[in-house]
Amino acid sequence: MNQQPVMGPEAQFKSYLQQGKFMIQRSRATGKYVFYPRLVIPSTGETDLDWVEASGRGTVYSITVNRGKTETYNVALIDLEEGVRMMSLIVGQETVPIGTPVQASIVDINDAPAVVFTPLQGAE
Repeated sequence: MNQQPVMGPEAQFKSYLQQGKFMIQRSRATGKYVFYPRLVIPSTGETDLDWVEASGRGTVYSITVNRGKTETYNVALIDLEEGVRMMSLIVGQETVPIGTPVQASIVDINDAPAVVFTPLQGAE
């Protein structure tokens, strides 16, 4: 009897990214979104989480620029339209103002798919 291994939430999230889908979890009972992927809802312990496609729209909550000898990159906290916050990169610009509207895309970073953001047209 061959059984497929059960994937944890992080592995499922990464699998969706490999398929080109930005998915987050949402409670069936409350409709509340959850990110980072989890087995249970942090505040209630409920396990009724389904995977749904994220809108990809968000707003920059904070950003920091890291300058090294060979490269400069930013790390940003993004408030997604669904009400959760995630850490990512703003691509194509060194920095942007707090509150900038952004749109997600999936790109390869170090040979693995990752969610990154770009400012929406006219938002810079």
